[in-house]
Amino acid sequence: MTLSAALRDRLARNIPTVLVTVEQALGSTPRDGDAVMLVDAGAIVGTIGGGRLEHEAIQASRALLRAGASEQTLDLALGPVLDQCCGGRMVLKLERAAAATLTTLEAIERNEQARRPCVLLFGAGHVGRALAQALSLLPFDVRWIDERAHEFPDVIPPNATRIVSDKPWLLVDDAPSGAAIVAVTHGHAQDFDIVDAALRRGDCAYVGMIGSDTKRVRFRRWFEREGGDAALLDQLTCPLGGTTKIDKRPPMIAALTAAELVRALAGELEPSDVEDICEVTGCGT
Repeated sequence: MTLSAALRDRLARNIPTVLVTVEQALGSTPRDGDAVMLVDAGAIVGTIGGGRLEHEAIQASRALLRAGASEQTLDLALGPVLDQCCGGRMVLKLERAAAATLTTLEAIERNEQARRPCVLLFGAGHVGRALAQALSLLPFDVRWIDERAHEFPDVIPPNATRIVSDKPWLLVDDAPSGAAIVAVTHGHAQDFDIVDAALRRGDCAYVGMIGSDTKRVRFRRWFEREGGDAALLDQLTCPLGGTTKIDKRPPMIAALTAAELVRALAGELEPSDVEDICEVTGCGT
């Protein structure tokens, strides 16, 4: 659930709620500016970084609600005041949420959505479904493509759009510059056509194909026979998730591939997004 959806639900049920916003982050801090979370009497949604900082924000928000106040500013030196080793300084705005707050949150989320890097995920088989799930918590715009409508689950991740196409390779041309292309379909020929289209574009941030070292060799031979420039093959990641996997189950391949996508697309993400998702994937950026 997005923060705006959570707030919409609380407003509809008349649950008093505070929006906590990081207005300023100086030095080493657990989150950057504009990080937000919601606090009501019994729950929180989102995070501004955890630890003592977040505990203080939650306590102050609930005190604000009990006092019937409308807003408050907290200026916290993390080291001297909260004994957090990151040692920076954060200014937090606490605001009792209202309809205008919801409008602001919705606008922020629309802007974030428009800036999200695009991932074209081809294939809704075992690995495709695992990868779609692995990407569901990451700030990517996922276009999930297969010609077999029945292969998609009944409920798909909120950041994914289902696309049914019997010529999926043609959709590569519709991807924005800097997109990631991931081919995990049920057929080698289809994977080859998708990767061929992606490499010939020359502007994809990531081009990956499910398979093995042997499949990569076969693709190279096919690609060169089709007139492809051998130099473009340096852009191809195959096998997905590296060559030293000790576990080839779909969830493991998906997790390692998600980490590769984070590395490839990190330049298109907000710094705070990179910090958050590297904690999940262990990508080490």
